[in-house]
Amino acid sequence: MITIKSKKEIELMKAACKLTAEVHKEIEKNIRPGISTYELDKIAENYIRSHGGIPAQKGYDPDIKGVPPFPGSICASINDEVIHGVPSKKIILREGDIVKIDLVAYKDGFNGDAARTYIVGKPLDKEHQRLLDVTKQAFFEGIKYAVKGNRIGDISHAIGEYVEKNGYSVVREFQGHGIGRQMHEDPGIPNYGKAGKGPRLEPGMTLAIEPMVIMGKPDILELDDGWTIISEDGTPAAHYENTILITEKEPEILTL
Repeated sequence: MITIKSKKEIELMKAACKLTAEVHKEIEKNIRPGISTYELDKIAENYIRSHGGIPAQKGYDPDIKGVPPFPGSICASINDEVIHGVPSKKIILREGDIVKIDLVAYKDGFNGDAARTYIVGKPLDKEHQRLLDVTKQAFFEGIKYAVKGNRIGDISHAIGEYVEKNGYSVVREFQGHGIGRQMHEDPGIPNYGKAGKGPRLEPGMTLAIEPMVIMGKPDILELDDGWTIISEDGTPAAHYENTILITEKEPEILTL
């Protein structure tokens, strides 16, 4: 069931999303060669808790047999890791690494969700920066259609078309989602599909739109940790996400 947020609930959503955006700024300030993803995780957790929130991903249980609850406060995915990378003291960032940070801050009953992709220092290949740029722009191409009366498929189609037009692939097994009191709510929001399909957009919907893009083929693999998703062909990936609000007019991005 898709939830329509009240005016009061939207204000609480905005506070959670503001915290999410602030955490990303703290992480961005600390991304550099030599730091571990575990240290970035601790920076995020400390910031969230010191500002009255809870890192919603920490201890998240997917309720899948054999898959443990997620141990980190952020997902930190490096290079060919697409999403859900597990922070570790053993993973030390190096010059040119492509780092995807996905985090959810929970505050006063609501969640804010956003992902960013960073290059550590200077890119090793000019195509890496283009990958980041296309992934980010795919989000903005999608939300052009995130307006009252349109359908979820209009957003999905715009994202997929833009990514593929630029020679890259979207991940098909994972998608964006509604968000609010729960981290994952209806509707699901694929990054590909047909325009004019899916639920109709209404003011008060809050959605996490998140293009996940691979430089090569769209095929993915899951690592033995039960969480980390990598590109099957070993090519780099990027991820860009914001929580948005559907309004009577243009969509409002809550995590910028």
